[in-house]
Amino acid sequence: MAGKIAEELKQRQLDSLEQEAALNLLKTSQVFDLKTGEFLRQFGLTSTQFNVLRILRGAGESGLACSQIAERMITHDSDVTRLLDRMESGKLVLRARSCSDRRLVIAKITADGLALLRRMDKPLAEHMRLTLGTLKKERLHELIDLLEELRGKMS
Repeated sequence: MAGKIAEELKQRQLDSLEQEAALNLLKTSQVFDLKTGEFLRQFGLTSTQFNVLRILRGAGESGLACSQIAERMITHDSDVTRLLDRMESGKLVLRARSCSDRRLVIAKITADGLALLRRMDKPLAEHMRLTLGTLKKERLHELIDLLEELRGKMS
């Protein structure tokens, strides 16, 4: 018996339970990305820019090299340098050569970038509550466990 995803995709039936699960995961991710993108646009950010700001805030005053930022990103961006160029133009990050290794360029979040994230903290928490808070805590823990298990088996 085909579930809701088959109806949404206007398919009579799917080949397997695994395919149904995969399509549900992909469709849910796409809807979540769309909703989160709409939320971030009101702050003038893309999801990738927000991801970089979140990473750099966590890195603290020492900042990170471009390669370290790329390693920590949720979604892969092949051109972190160009992304940082745009963010530097917007005064959200600054870059400088490392004192210990002149080959490395270190990116740091600026005071403006930190202020923007602070302004976003409460609205973002509310957005997440409205988006994912419809699931009870036990179900959220179960979802997290399932996704981590699946990701671990695919790595």
